Amino acid sequence: MPTEIDRQIDRASEVLNRSRERYTSLNARARKRREGEIVRRVGRIAAADGLIIVAAMVIGFFVPLGMFGALLVMALLIAATLFFGIMPGSATVEPEKFGEAPLGTLPLRTEEWLDRQRPTLPGAAMPLVDSIGVKLDVLASQLKSLNEGEPAAAEVRKLVGEQLPELIKGYQRVPDNLRSVDRFGQSPDRQLVDGLALIDQEIAQMSAQLAQGDLDALATRGRYLQVKYRGDDTVTGE
Repeated sequence: MPTEIDRQIDRASEVLNRSRERYTSLNARARKRREGEIVRRVGRIAAADGLIIVAAMVIGFFVPLGMFGALLVMALLIAATLFFGIMPGSATVEPEKFGEAPLGTLPLRTEEWLDRQRPTLPGAAMPLVDSIGVKLDVLASQLKSLNEGEPAAAEVRKLVGEQLPELIKGYQRVPDNLRSVDRFGQSPDRQLVDGLALIDQEIAQMSAQLAQGDLDALATRGRYLQVKYRGDDTVTGE
């Protein structure tokens, strides 16, 4: 018969396993983004260098380049490589522009934006931020086959592209010294965590409905999340 110590060890092992799985998932997604950025940089460098070489060959066909021309081409190749290798990667997209993003890229853009907000969020919100990030990653693959004209697409945009960023931005508007202070029975910290938990559940249900092909149910959910959380305006600081 297991003792209390055995049960404590089992619980600790379970927590450790969940943390390890979440850490592995986060590392995998971060590595995927880094690899994608490296591929884009290499592609830009190859395109620029190829263009320089083709231009040099065309010019050299009519006018001998000589030593000076060869050195100039080499300098241009080095400059292009350094420029595209050092220049900032993909432009940062803010929530105000999410409405312009293709539906299939919206979850990943939201995930990247959410990841940049981590330093401004309380520690209690981190597990939910991790969980939402994993679900957004799954949702991105599901949305590739969803037509932009489907009513279900509007539901996804509402939750992922509007309500989630609005919840975070509303919390960030609260002064630091007031975030842990109870107002109307809840602190902004607690209210943020509860709001993120609701969003986490909503995204999970959306994924489940997309997986089942139940677009009608998704389109008629009628369960728009209130960013002020249950009608309370503490998080927005209004």
